[in-house]
Amino acid sequence: MARTESNMIPLGSPAPLFSLPDAVSGKIDSLDELKSDKATVIMFICNHCPFVKHVQAQLVQVAQDYQAKGVTFIAINANDAETYPDDSPENMKEVAAEAGYPFPYLFDESQEVAKAYQAACTPDFFVFDGELKLAYRGQLDDSRPQNGIPVTGESLRAALDLLLQGKPVPPEQKPSIGCNIKWKPE
Repeated sequence: MARTESNMIPLGSPAPLFSLPDAVSGKIDSLDELKSDKATVIMFICNHCPFVKHVQAQLVQVAQDYQAKGVTFIAINANDAETYPDDSPENMKEVAAEAGYPFPYLFDESQEVAKAYQAACTPDFFVFDGELKLAYRGQLDDSRPQNGIPVTGESLRAALDLLLQGKPVPPEQKPSIGCNIKWKPE
């Protein structure tokens, strides 16, 4: 398991716009159509990474808890599906159904969206406010595979709670740690 940290891009950065195919529905979804005027969570995840599998049930729970409060969740898989066939759109559709993803699961085949976000690992979380300015980036919580800490979503939940209350998210944020994004050969 390669351990790669988030790039921790500057807070206040605007969300790069995108349109990507949803592996589940087959339709093209855009950030403009999906965004929330309260908060939008963009997660870079994949199917095979043990770090993502470790938090998968909590990702679903956090999304369900906060979608009810008007927060949008968008999952993006940017891994090279040729080298990592487990991360193909067909397998994305299967994983989304098995895990009960309540959010779109988009495929970034060109990897241009991941590059625009400077995403580095799976999972990698970016939370944007109602004006699509970056308010939080980093970890779901302190849990990692085999560290014995329960998966609660605490870090992401705290950031979302503050945004929903109209309060600033403190800039001291911990990077996510996970498998590196599987980039295509240049």
